[in-house]
Amino acid sequence: MVALDSEEDALDRGDAAPDFELPGVDGETHALDDFADNEALLLVFTCNHCPYAQAKFDELNALADEYDVAVVGINPNDAEEYPEDSVEKMEEYVERGEVQYDAYLRDESQEVAAAYGATCTPDPFLFEEVDGEFRLAYHGRLDDALNPDDEPTEREMKDLVDRLLAGEDIDDEFKPSRGCSIKWKDE
Repeated sequence: MVALDSEEDALDRGDAAPDFELPGVDGETHALDDFADNEALLLVFTCNHCPYAQAKFDELNALADEYDVAVVGINPNDAEEYPEDSVEKMEEYVERGEVQYDAYLRDESQEVAAAYGATCTPDPFLFEEVDGEFRLAYHGRLDDALNPDDEPTEREMKDLVDRLLAGEDIDDEFKPSRGCSIKWKDE
């Protein structure tokens, strides 16, 4: 396992979220517009097998529970090479209650991860609803714990969500997330 920081940004602050239609573990197909009733969208490229992603399950579940923010996990990893990231395993994580996001989606083609410029798991993107579309407010880590076994001292994404929902401008410097590299099919 190699830790990777999400350094490259395909999206700049203020850019519209790329559209998607992806199957969820609930058996439904979900599109970006499905979350339009929320004031904000926290879209996180994540997976099941990476210890960095696993370490953030509880924080993502808490954010989904505490706020009128859609928390959407998207798993783009090559499930043939990493069977723990298969749809069946994703369903098991949800059934066991380890993953309690608003939606847990599968990006089999990996096109959505590429469109967002995601590089690692977890790789969070916080979008604000502006005039009927989601615009990027922040791309970066969930908290200040850089390693899976570290306890965070600051819930950075929670603070950003609080400020966003309070109507404050988010102009914080993007702090890269840290995790396992996305397992691209052509690697």
